[in-house]
Amino acid sequence: MLKAIKGTIITCLFIAYPYLIYKGIENGLSWIAPTIFATIYFVQALAAKSTQLRVKKIIIAITLMLGAYYLQTITAKIIPVLIQLMLMYFFGRTLLEGKGPPLIESFARLEFPEFPEYVSPYCKKLTIIWTSFFAMNAVMCVLLAVWGSNYWWTLYSGVFIYVMIGILSVAEFFYRHYHFPEFVIPDMKSSFKTMFINGRKLWLDVHAR
Repeated sequence: MLKAIKGTIITCLFIAYPYLIYKGIENGLSWIAPTIFATIYFVQALAAKSTQLRVKKIIIAITLMLGAYYLQTITAKIIPVLIQLMLMYFFGRTLLEGKGPPLIESFARLEFPEFPEYVSPYCKKLTIIWTSFFAMNAVMCVLLAVWGSNYWWTLYSGVFIYVMIGILSVAEFFYRHYHFPEFVIPDMKSSFKTMFINGRKLWLDVHAR
């Protein structure tokens, strides 16, 4: 229960992040967000079990702290880039040789214990699409953070990305029914519930591969 509450709070924070940064920039408080995230990474570094992971998190934390002092606004805007790159890595890593199965297949196996192997290529293509989608978002967030206005950065990071995620998810859901008419496919609510409950488990599984 506590993990679910923690996950919900973190998710809400990430969703609201662009708007909070927009208001922070208006009030000269854009340094707060990078400082908070730097602290989170420092705490995670202390709890990390591997030296490699600990070093990575410390480097990110130091970078954020330096950015919070020297380049406050740009650093605050770059946080969504890290999130998109993290998601790109999360999906893309499972496409590497020896790191499979593709992430979408891992999700599908949760809903279909007797997973038909001929569906695997479809899951791989879908994983590639999501990996490319997050990579595109990372590029757009960088471009808007450096050269775009605060308004358009906020609109893209806080609205457009989630609208596109919704469109892509709904479109794939309906296409799935067309492509695999023989399947009894769970509704979207059940699928999202499955992903939410097992998200952390899959994240740890991907890192362990």
